[in-house]
Amino acid sequence: MKKSLLTFALSLTAAMVSQAQELKTSLDRPAPDHLNNRFGAGVMLGEPIGLSVKYWLNEEFAVDGGLGSSFHRETGLQLHSDVLWHKFGLFDCPHGKLVPYLGLGGRVKFQDDSDEFGFRFPVGVSYLLNDRPIDVFFEVAPILTVTPSVRGDFNVAIGARFWF
Repeated sequence: MKKSLLTFALSLTAAMVSQAQELKTSLDRPAPDHLNNRFGAGVMLGEPIGLSVKYWLNEEFAVDGGLGSSFHRETGLQLHSDVLWHKFGLFDCPHGKLVPYLGLGGRVKFQDDSDEFGFRFPVGVSYLLNDRPIDVFFEVAPILTVTPSVRGDFNVAIGARFWF
């Protein structure tokens, strides 16, 4: 089951990246507006380590997701997704946009002995570059794990995404 889910997730990510690359592929094109480049894909390091994707729904809301290896407590494959609210205009940056965000989402962690499900509450900041279709982010996500037992957990990650 875990191998099938991982294969499906990696195939889906590869297909999305391939489709997006057909639309826009140059690193040299500017990305002044986050709504011009709605889909981003990249990597995250920390807890978990893996792939990160994000899609802008409108000027303030986005949906993100991650697939990676989680090493906190017990090693396993983590899959998460969040709805994020961004607050533009709080910080003035000369070469981009520094945007804090809050969110709510879910997490599934597949482990050898028992799988876990919980709710994520990410808080982070994203720096969107003006002259490149790239963003860099940092987030902390407290987690309320509800199965197989109720307990607190967390994710902390930094990452970068290329915007298509």
